[in-house]
Amino acid sequence: MRQYLKRRQRAFLFAFRGLRFFFGGDQHARIHLTLALIAILAAWFLKVDNWEWVAILLCIGGVISMEAMNAALETAMDALHPEHREGIGRAKDIAAGAVLWASLISLLIGGLIFIPKILKLLQS
Repeated sequence: MRQYLKRRQRAFLFAFRGLRFFFGGDQHARIHLTLALIAILAAWFLKVDNWEWVAILLCIGGVISMEAMNAALETAMDALHPEHREGIGRAKDIAAGAVLWASLISLLIGGLIFIPKILKLLQS
């Protein structure tokens, strides 16, 4: 049991190290984190309801997770094959497209949540 807990502890340390690498060294990660904080502050200010919070947090988690997977894929592929390869370029483009897709869907969901609240605030 003790060995199992030690392995779990190490796994968490590696995961936190990965987050530090991601947020500390990836410009896109910092952009997404900044936008996430803005969305959280806007949600707090506009007093969104619980289900809207769920949607916002799922969007934030989805976009940042996709960006992290994209960064991991690019880092691994660049380390394995520094020279350009068509298949690797295609895989990297698909991963970047997944981030874009998640971001666009999140923008749409954010618009559905925030725009009516902003319009109501402006009318009062």
